[in-house]
Amino acid sequence: MTPQVLAGGFTFPEGPRWRDGKLWLSDFYAHRVVTVDLAGKVEEVVKVPQQPSGLGFLPDGRLLIVSMLDRKLLRLDGGALTEVADLSAHATGPCNDMVVDAKGRAYVGNFGSNHHAGEAPRNAALVRVDPDGKITKVADDLEFPNGTVITPDGKTLIVGETRGNRLTAFDIAADGGLSNRRVFAAIDGMFPDGICLDAAGGIWVADPRALRTLRVEEGGRVTHSIDTSPRGCYACMLGGDDGRTLFILTNSGSGPAMGQKADGRIETVRVDVPHAGLP
Repeated sequence: MTPQVLAGGFTFPEGPRWRDGKLWLSDFYAHRVVTVDLAGKVEEVVKVPQQPSGLGFLPDGRLLIVSMLDRKLLRLDGGALTEVADLSAHATGPCNDMVVDAKGRAYVGNFGSNHHAGEAPRNAALVRVDPDGKITKVADDLEFPNGTVITPDGKTLIVGETRGNRLTAFDIAADGGLSNRRVFAAIDGMFPDGICLDAAGGIWVADPRALRTLRVEEGGRVTHSIDTSPRGCYACMLGGDDGRTLFILTNSGSGPAMGQKADGRIETVRVDVPHAGLP
């Protein structure tokens, strides 16, 4: 599998979601959310001054956006941004990825600490934001919670612990609570960033340190590995008309310096098993 470049010129593309025939993503250091169609046409959706990250959609189709630096969850209402929740009391580092369930509940992670500012690593909480803005801490002591998915039956949430080198699963209760924490897959050297789920239960994992995107099954068996060298891959999403296009978001590095380079790309490969679950 050799990835093909669909579009480039991004500062740091993250948080990809497929919806309405387009890939939606955050371009960190350009402070914008954009869409990209299958012809590679890029359109700006909205500016997010404090840096957008995770994206998700409410049942009525409105867009939720994680605002990283001020640690808030925003909603796009028409062309205006509305604050849904201030997560700063629970997020000890910049907020990052998110998954929104079928009831509109958003599960949001954070870095734990600001490593770009030289802070020592610190474990972090995963919080749930209900549609009315209520915030609940649903898991703690996670080693950099990052990409997150929910299975098609809505009963299991799986989150990548970037510094923990593992994917961690939880049962989802009817009220949105999480329990029965367990390891879905742990692989030495894996540094999971963004993830997405397929219809056979496999998880595609963007692994920027190893310059690869992996497909991992429960228990840790790796079925596919896509080489993205010399570029790191930081997020991935299944989409396209049949759900079998794997979008891989790559860059020559990470951190604020990428804002001056603008060499982030969206690359694609075709895979056999289509997308499933959320996001």
